[in-house]
Amino acid sequence: MTWPAVHISRSLDHDVATVSSVAGDPANLPEWAAGLSTGIRQEDGRWITDSPLGIVEVTFTGPVELGILDHDVTLPDGSVVRNPFRIVANDEGSEAVFTLFRREGMSEEEFQADADAVRRDLDQLAVLLAERFPPAR
Repeated sequence: MTWPAVHISRSLDHDVATVSSVAGDPANLPEWAAGLSTGIRQEDGRWITDSPLGIVEVTFTGPVELGILDHDVTLPDGSVVRNPFRIVANDEGSEAVFTLFRREGMSEEEFQADADAVRRDLDQLAVLLAERFPPAR
C-alpha cells in the first residue's frame, strides 16, 4: 500500500551545506519549524520537543551534511512518523523539498493543514537563513 503524497519545496538563497547546517541541527527547530517544535531539549542524548501533537522525540537519520534531513518523529503513543526532507543544489542556492504523506485516517482538511504548516515552516527557514547569513553587498 502507498499513501498519497505531496512534495513541498522552497527555493533558498543559500548552498546545501549552509541550509543543512541550520535546518539539520535539532537545536534550531523552534526557530523555524513551528509545525514540529516550540521548544527543544536533550535528554539522555535524545532530542525531545514540545510540538502541536504533544511531547515528541525527533531523530535526524541523515547524513545531514549531505542534505539528507530525513527525520523520524516518535509520537506520545510511541508510533513513529518518518519524514523525508532533502536539501538539493539549485545553482548557487538550494531547494528544500519535504515529502508529506496523507496517512491512513487523515482527512483532506487535516492533510491540507499539514501542507500549509510545512510551507510556513519552509518560509520561516528562508527568513532564518537570511538573518544568520545575509547576502553580501
